[in-house]
Amino acid sequence: MSTKRIVVTGIGASSPLGGTAPESWSALLDGVSGARTLEYDWVSQYELPVTFAAEARVRPDTVLERPMARRLDPASQFAMVAALEAWADAGAPEVEPERLGVDFATGIGGVWTLLDAWDTLREKGPRRVMPMTVPMLMPNAAAGNLSLHFNARAFARTVASACASSTESIVNAYEHLQSGLADVVIAGGTESAIHPITVAAFSSMQALSRRNDSPETASRPCSVDRDGFVMGEGAGVLILETEEHARARGAKIYAELVGGGVTADSYHITANDPEGLGASRAVRMALEMADASPDDVTHINAHATSTPVGDPNEYVALKTVFGDRVEEIPVSATKSSTGHLLGGTGALEAIFTVLALRDRQAPPTINVTEQDPEVPFRISGSATPLGEGDQLAISNSFGFGGHNAVAAFASA
Repeated sequence: MSTKRIVVTGIGASSPLGGTAPESWSALLDGVSGARTLEYDWVSQYELPVTFAAEARVRPDTVLERPMARRLDPASQFAMVAALEAWADAGAPEVEPERLGVDFATGIGGVWTLLDAWDTLREKGPRRVMPMTVPMLMPNAAAGNLSLHFNARAFARTVASACASSTESIVNAYEHLQSGLADVVIAGGTESAIHPITVAAFSSMQALSRRNDSPETASRPCSVDRDGFVMGEGAGVLILETEEHARARGAKIYAELVGGGVTADSYHITANDPEGLGASRAVRMALEMADASPDDVTHINAHATSTPVGDPNEYVALKTVFGDRVEEIPVSATKSSTGHLLGGTGALEAIFTVLALRDRQAPPTINVTEQDPEVPFRISGSATPLGEGDQLAISNSFGFGGHNAVAAFASA
């Protein structure tokens, strides 16, 4: 059981649906898809079998001042844009630097910087490789730059657990705040990996949808005709703090972060456990930390990537915890709109979960032509009211390597 209450006081996002958290949320509720055809020469140059992705709606280098943008990889640019929004949304908390921490995540890191530097080395030689290459490509670059910008000295930690990364960072932030290491934490995750090498690699794995003629309908979690995920990019940031600190400064509170669970499958490097043992254990850990039971959960933001195997496995895991009631709980598979932001996806979906609690409506799951009977979640093509009274929601993230992370939020 927790001893402190941890609350969400600020949110920020740059996503395929919008350049801010409110824009992204509004587009999500309207059933907008962020997927579209990639307009780059390298798509045809490399004859890529997948020609679309869910690119961010607003490029981060058009938001940041040019000197800052030039020294950041796109992944760190997205992180900074989202963090600046979240910090302002939280009212720019006055907090001692030694009491401000950063828990951040990425699945891949500075892939654009790394591969651009490799091209420069091959074509122009070592003298033309930028001196800032390593500080830009390293996985902890986003956390480090956020720490520098916001003068966060308590800690600046990085998680890289594939698609579970940013949910794991949010759980870490909860634990760090509970343990008294900080009063305020900037938490979240980022990714900018829509690059020819990643598109080619995921295509080779047959993990991506190949609906090149209809990108906006390609991500269709729980649909019987789903054929893979859609790559996305962007970042999500939550400002988390102890309730005591938030109340003392008169901050608005979106929701309470009441618990989290992090486990490992130890099953396969890319496939999740078909029995859902690790995933179900992470859900139970989150509920136990929240001092809640499965009957208390009123909404689930599913990981639901739109892959043939992953979606049924998640259903199996959740049915293990919730029993037949899992088919009564409103479930949202928001990757149907955003695509899959890899290391940034958990943070964005945590924001959507928080806003679902605030507005008391579960966002829609689009593109489901016929729901797969093996994934009988209660999903809807339009927003679903959550009703009155106390609400408890979980957000799931699962990643290559067998990583499972679940965050639990309660209405404020």
